Amino acid sequence: MNTTLKETFSIYILESQRKKSAETVTIKPGVHADFDKDGKLIGIEVIDASEIIGKKIEFTIPEVGVV
Repeated sequence: MNTTLKETFSIYILESQRKKSAETVTIKPGVHADFDKDGKLIGIEVIDASEIIGKKIEFTIPEVGVV
């Protein structure tokens, strides 16, 4: 078995450490938004951020209705 490890640089922007994610929405490949049980945005994760440094990052955060 061959295994390859790719080093990545990820960014997580956290609004609150005390809240837990009730839902995660993929905004675009590699960009995920976490929402609490009330549908409030609590964090954004950018995976492989090193691949896009120097490029403009644009995305829209959707409204989420968590039940």
